[in-house]
Amino acid sequence: MVAKQNFSFKLLVILTALMIALVGCSSQSSSSPSNSKSNEEKQINTGTSTADDTKYPIEIKHAFGTTVIKSKPKRVVTIQWGNQDIPLALGVVPVGFSAANFGVQDDSGLLPWTAKKLKELGETKPNVFHDTDGLDFEAISDAKPDVILAAYSGITKEDYDMLSQIAPVVAYPEAPWATPWRDQILMNAAGMGMKTEGEKLVKDMEKLIQEKLSKYPQIKDKKFVWANFSADDLSKLHIYTPVDTRVAFLHEFGLEYPESVKKLIKDPKSFYLDLSAENAEALNDVDIIVGYGNEELYNALKADPVLGKIPAIQRGSVAFIDSSTPLVAAATPTPLSIEYTIDDYLELIGGAASKVNE
Repeated sequence: MVAKQNFSFKLLVILTALMIALVGCSSQSSSSPSNSKSNEEKQINTGTSTADDTKYPIEIKHAFGTTVIKSKPKRVVTIQWGNQDIPLALGVVPVGFSAANFGVQDDSGLLPWTAKKLKELGETKPNVFHDTDGLDFEAISDAKPDVILAAYSGITKEDYDMLSQIAPVVAYPEAPWATPWRDQILMNAAGMGMKTEGEKLVKDMEKLIQEKLSKYPQIKDKKFVWANFSADDLSKLHIYTPVDTRVAFLHEFGLEYPESVKKLIKDPKSFYLDLSAENAEALNDVDIIVGYGNEELYNALKADPVLGKIPAIQRGSVAFIDSSTPLVAAATPTPLSIEYTIDDYLELIGGAASKVNE
């Protein structure tokens, strides 16, 4: 199943670069701290764990060491991609969080699932950090957080040290931009003193995924790659590795990563692999190709004398994600995005899988 709108490879590279650029130095980007009082009231009212057995201090290990949280946080700030969705899913409105840097349908900085949950929780003026060009340390400090959640992020050691002067920081466990959605939930929930609630949320998400997946038995055990092409330059392609959360999420659907591509990965910590079209035979045993793209790109691939020979492209078992739909951002999952988009996502993947045995 191929989407109908255009999503160029160049734009994909820019979006990826923007995500990585978030780890940069502080900027003077604007935020909206004027709502901090109402946010504080909401945080105190909704931020109390339903489980009263949490013992402090809490210690959370991550890539930069161990963070110690001495008492129940009442003011939660989240930074970078998707972290705000964890407290929101647990009924807590952050007193500040980073704007989404792609996939947003308006100028709010909010993805639709985040906006929906904020509305459900009665928050009409969230304090959003517009920090695409670098972390807005001043705005983060002005929000007066008790904890800063960044379990899925790309912050540097320098960022971490500066943020730690403001409040305890929950950083990623091992590598930047590589935290699976389960760990993102568990680490951020633990940082809020809501470990039990986080564990329940993970189980709820697992149950939801399995229930939805049961309608698409054709997906199980299919080999896949997430590959991005550019119609302007078909001499190369960009492949996400198993480290990337997009790929990890597709494993949830029972899809398998092919050994022929694994052998090409030289850096086990890298989330992407650049591949020359002349080595495209590595994709010959792939059942499904997932990526950002459209009908025009697919037609260009079919017409290409090299890439057009890839079996998945020949038979049309390609699931391209339209840049004008929420799926373009949902591929990097959070509990809110999973619930909001899983039906559309599985329909897209299932359509491609159905063509494998035609």
